[in-house]
Amino acid sequence: MAETKKPRYGMWVIVGLLFVGLLGFGTGGLSGTVRNVGTVGEKSISVAQYQNALNSQIQALQRQVGTPISFVQAQQFGLDRQALNLVVAERALDNEAAELGISVGDEYVRQEVLQVPGFRGLDGSFDRETYRNALQRSGVTEAEFETSIREEVSRNLLQGAIVEGVGAPTIYAETLAKFIGETRAITWATIRPEDLSTAIAEPTDADLTAFYEENPDLFTAPEAREISYAWLTPSMIQDEVVVDETAIRELYDDRITEFMRPERRLVERIVYPDTSEVEAALARLNDGSATFEDLVADRGLELADVDMGDVDQSALGDAGEAVFAADAGDVVGPFETAFGPALFRMNAILAADETTFEEAAPGLREELSAARAVRIIDTAREGMTDLLAGGAALSDLVEQTEMEAGSISWTQDSSEGIAAYEAFRAAAASVQEGDFAEIIELADGGIFALQLDAITPPTLRPFEEVRDEVAAAWTSAETQKAVMAEAQSAADALDATTGFETQGLLGLSETNLTRRSFVDGTPPGFIQRVFALEDGEITTIDAETFGIVLRVDDITIPSPEDEAIAADYEAVAQTATLGIAQDIFDVYNNALQRDTDVSINQQALTAIHSAFQ
Repeated sequence: MAETKKPRYGMWVIVGLLFVGLLGFGTGGLSGTVRNVGTVGEKSISVAQYQNALNSQIQALQRQVGTPISFVQAQQFGLDRQALNLVVAERALDNEAAELGISVGDEYVRQEVLQVPGFRGLDGSFDRETYRNALQRSGVTEAEFETSIREEVSRNLLQGAIVEGVGAPTIYAETLAKFIGETRAITWATIRPEDLSTAIAEPTDADLTAFYEENPDLFTAPEAREISYAWLTPSMIQDEVVVDETAIRELYDDRITEFMRPERRLVERIVYPDTSEVEAALARLNDGSATFEDLVADRGLELADVDMGDVDQSALGDAGEAVFAADAGDVVGPFETAFGPALFRMNAILAADETTFEEAAPGLREELSAARAVRIIDTAREGMTDLLAGGAALSDLVEQTEMEAGSISWTQDSSEGIAAYEAFRAAAASVQEGDFAEIIELADGGIFALQLDAITPPTLRPFEEVRDEVAAAWTSAETQKAVMAEAQSAADALDATTGFETQGLLGLSETNLTRRSFVDGTPPGFIQRVFALEDGEITTIDAETFGIVLRVDDITIPSPEDEAIAADYEAVAQTATLGIAQDIFDVYNNALQRDTDVSINQQALTAIHSAFQ
């Protein structure tokens, strides 16, 4: 079943996201008169619609991986195709809605615009000027934006009509809810190596030889790639980079706010439209009928909306002196501001933070020398590439440039030296014998080139070389074998009513276990084993380094009247219903696209992609 999604009825949220997306990167780099990237039926796909969809895909991936990605990387992930498919699907629905005569009136559109957070002023209400300026900055006219709202609402009405009334079979939800709600009561105990009654004997040479021959995978060295390389990193030449005091002083002065930070305050500010309102609020605060938080809520705001962060006295204008004289938690005011009369709450004092030039200089010198080393390498890179293109070998690079030679017997487990770089590991894994060397960049601004000299296939290491490893592995295996033998002996002596203590075991009782439970101290798959057993059944579990004796003491099938089961039933039914509805909608949407003429302007797409790079 396809992944389920609820129909998108929160219109202002989507419109707000559209608005924010249009302000993102990639929207301002397209010049010329191109307005559309294609058509779907009678509906055009605007440049803004495609850019916004592409922007959203890129930002979603960046949030997922936790790091910025380039547009080239986005294309490698297929995000441009995903964005295009998304807007084509939406415009196909818009076209169908128009043909069916589905639309909404101006008043509905007006209400949706009023609810968009990005169009609100400082008082939390819709601000016409903010609305006009925001759309102007995003390159969208009011008519275009309001049309997008109308189409979005119509599209959702059509989607709702398609999936309305879809429901999952009752028996499906009931069966799955009972499955989820079924519980077990168990008793279990562990047997560990230190619990063994008899110590493991020392292995003989014959034991070790036999174990070595029976388990060759344990003692086989992985494939090794013999690689020669030349590399150059900023740290190799950084000490030779001369940084004059003037440059250090200029950098210090440019970033003086980082090093000379005056005393600051953490401040919150509530702005009011006129004097009467601010005085009424202050009176409520003074007589104890309202807290500062109440005043914030009365304005339709949250604390985050009134937080000014850490500010110095000059940033507070007329309120600066009073705020800086206040104690933590005090509210002062009202004071006039550029936005109207306001009350200020001082929350904390941040002491002045001063770093002298002499104290900052070593770090700044290190920073400048590192940056210059990167630039030196970047400048030299083209010449090194030309050398390789002209037939130079790695040894020539080392002789004629500042690159240093190295070699490594590289395996997937290598992580020291140059193998600590992801770029090198990727290149080492893919390079083939006879490949031409090329200059590849490292994450710290360094570069390298490599060649594959030979491949050593996985090789069974000689017995004498790994004798100690064989002995340790044999002892571990024999110990676990003895542990499991004792566990099985104990399990054989138990029945449904016998106490674990009769076998010298410390039995642990667990009740009300469900398939979603976790029992601390158990291996992966433990709960699955529990629910595979019948009532009263006893078994053993090999946990690799210890053994478990397990007995199921009780199985409880939930009653349909149970509140928890009812909640699970509702959740399962809803998930199944949404899944079925999404599947139906996907089939409908795919058929709609097949029956609708779609034309894409590849030249316009190329121009947009160029603006993103």
